[in-house]
Amino acid sequence: MKLNLTKTRALYQRAKQYIPYGVNSNFRYWGDDRTYVISRGRGAYIWDADDNRYIDYRLGFGPIILGHAYPAVTQAVCEAIQHGTTFAFTTPWEIELAERFTRMTGMDQVRLSNTGTEATMHALRIARAYTGRERFIKFEGQYHGNYDYVMFSTPGIDVEKLGSRAMPRRVKGTEGMPNAIRNYMISLPYNDFEMVEAAVKSYGEEIAAIMVEPIMGNVAGVMPEPGWLQHLRRLADAYGIVLIFDEVKTGFRIARGGAQEYFGVKADLAAYAKAMGNGFPVSAIAGRKAIMSVVEPGKVAHGGTYCGNVVAAAAANATLQVLETEPVFEQMFDRGQELMDGIHDILGRAGVPHVMTGVPSMFSLLFGRDENPTDYRTYCQNDFAFYERLAEALIERGVMVDDDSREPWFLSYSHDAQVIAETLTAFEEAVYAVTGRRSVSKVFARAA
Repeated sequence: MKLNLTKTRALYQRAKQYIPYGVNSNFRYWGDDRTYVISRGRGAYIWDADDNRYIDYRLGFGPIILGHAYPAVTQAVCEAIQHGTTFAFTTPWEIELAERFTRMTGMDQVRLSNTGTEATMHALRIARAYTGRERFIKFEGQYHGNYDYVMFSTPGIDVEKLGSRAMPRRVKGTEGMPNAIRNYMISLPYNDFEMVEAAVKSYGEEIAAIMVEPIMGNVAGVMPEPGWLQHLRRLADAYGIVLIFDEVKTGFRIARGGAQEYFGVKADLAAYAKAMGNGFPVSAIAGRKAIMSVVEPGKVAHGGTYCGNVVAAAAANATLQVLETEPVFEQMFDRGQELMDGIHDILGRAGVPHVMTGVPSMFSLLFGRDENPTDYRTYCQNDFAFYERLAEALIERGVMVDDDSREPWFLSYSHDAQVIAETLTAFEEAVYAVTGRRSVSKVFARAA
């Protein structure tokens, strides 16, 4: 089954003439013959330049929480920008957003920025200023943005280069970084209670922050082990360390109050982005007032021409209002669980070994194993080739998933029962195409 991608391929070749590799983010490059050009989206669907329609489970790497071109958000932005977009002063949209944001998250104060990278970068700076310390702990396979301090032992690193578990190496995730900058970071496996406690006991007076993705959003949604986040909270309290939750993916996606509400653990600082604006570029750094108060003119720098611009603030206000007042999370979790159960049933009847990780609004499929991974090292023990073949078969059948199993499947408020039924029908066909084994007896015909 091959799609007609004539216009898509032509546009991509045109892009390559002017944009390195034809993309403005390396994560969008799938190869010269497989990189897509998307022309529009609506609800749970996107269309490529050849007007092929796909059910979208990438959702821009997670930001689209309500659905593409969600009317309440686009209307709010259109109305707001009639009055201008950037003023170099505070606007009413920012104030309204800050009030709603702190109410939903339980954080004391918030500063706006534009990207997840900016949010985690500023959170780390604030933690260092507050503590007067420089080192920080980062966990292998966690991605905190595209700046030098955190681009070590990131997703995609060859696991063999990480060294022994007892003595992890800090492996550069990109060229162009000073080697010496690695000395500020302590790299550890995720979910390893003993190693993090030993590191804190050894370096506690030097550690400004523990930075953690509560769910490994860039490594297949690997979940925290029971008590893990609570363990980090206790260590941070005992040694005066700032606990930073990177909620760029989990914030406003797994609960109204993010991972802190979902797991019942309060961070000192947190970074938010993605679902906060339903696809518009907006992010935030939020935390306890005592820590956020170090941000002041002449002391700790935070700023940016476009921080809190009207477009971003209006989009985030509209998005959070829907999340706060409508049953978005309840519906996403119901539909997501229905999809996960259906996928598990299809794979089970086809005899395909697999596990599923994450939560229903953000989950992943891993093949060739019967136990969930607990960190990046154990995640790498998968049948990646099978996942890639299945992903290709799904895309050919109109279900757009990432071709890399590290990236979770995301759901939106617009993924309704019809969309789930359509997905399961395509999934069963894709499994048969890849394995040659049709699932026994059950056919997902609810779309009819």
